[in-house]
Amino acid sequence: MNILFFLKPKCEVAHLQNDCTVRQAIEKMRASGYTAVPVIDKEGRYVATVTEGDFLWFSLSYNSDNLLKIAELTPLSAIKPRTENKAVSVNAKLHDLLLMMMNQNFVPVTDDRDIFIGIITRKDVLEYFYDKLSTDEE
Repeated sequence: MNILFFLKPKCEVAHLQNDCTVRQAIEKMRASGYTAVPVIDKEGRYVATVTEGDFLWFSLSYNSDNLLKIAELTPLSAIKPRTENKAVSVNAKLHDLLLMMMNQNFVPVTDDRDIFIGIITRKDVLEYFYDKLSTDEE
């Protein structure tokens, strides 16, 4: 089975540009309702995944009443994600994807040029196999 079957395309996925500010990133993440989002560079390559926890650790590293101002002036690239979400190539095998899904809620997918094209969520993969298992048992 081709992993593209599970792909949520980039146009449907909340993602951040690595040149935005921390404040812009927090606001976009809050608006999306997600707790983790992929970060891409200006060429469209996957860079990292940033989480709410990363923003929490960022805010705790400053002992300031002016945290909002600091967030407005700090580029997102200054935040180093605490967990490493690895991307998978569009040509990856389902087996490799499943191994990655054990440790990641979603897996970013890149094309042959290393350009971010979307994500595959653990939920979608589990739903597929649950439905398949349910129909096989009937």
